[in-house]
Amino acid sequence: MASLEDLLVLQQHDTTVEQLRHRRVTLPARETLVNLTQEMSVVGLQRDDVQTQRDEVARTQKRLEDEVASIEEKVLNVHGQLYGGSITSPRELQALQDDEIALKRHQGTVEDKVLEQMEAALPLDDEIDRLGRRRSELERAAAEASTTITVDEAEIDAALDVVIDERDVIAAGLDAELIERYEQLRHDLGGIAVARLVGTNCGGCHLTLSSVELDRVRHQPPDTLVFCGECGRLLVR
Repeated sequence: MASLEDLLVLQQHDTTVEQLRHRRVTLPARETLVNLTQEMSVVGLQRDDVQTQRDEVARTQKRLEDEVASIEEKVLNVHGQLYGGSITSPRELQALQDDEIALKRHQGTVEDKVLEQMEAALPLDDEIDRLGRRRSELERAAAEASTTITVDEAEIDAALDVVIDERDVIAAGLDAELIERYEQLRHDLGGIAVARLVGTNCGGCHLTLSSVELDRVRHQPPDTLVFCGECGRLLVR
């Protein structure tokens, strides 16, 4: 009977090991880190999209500014011809004056478009900054979650080492055939192979044994392995 009591203690250790391993896998910080990583990915894609729009605005602004510079150069050239004294024909001078007016008008139109691009860039820059700040916040939170996971894993691993060492000591003192039977039952019965008979109830399936079953169990010799007729677990009487 002492070996069955030890087997029950072994079962308790194995259950604790499973619980600790489950706790290790399902750490709250682990789910937090997954969520943070997913949000960082979304924020990164959003920032890339806004940056693409911003780059397009910058390219358009640069093209327009280059066009303004080209127009200014043409205006200077026309202005030089107009007031340089080399041209005296009234008709040619009028034509140059008309060209200068048209160029300046076109320059003003293009400069207005440059201002439009500058205005369009402002909200995009603000959004890029906002997304960048959010990304930084998420990275800090993810780093904290990673640290928490590392600390929690270390604590659980230390507890596991203690329980497993104790479990090995208990197992070493039990009969090899009994251990083999126990392990097979654990495999077949969802991890719980042995349970105590508490009054009329099996501690494994928590069902009440019939009076016939109880009578059979109680009249078995003390060293006989007895199994629950409901769930098949080894009973410790």
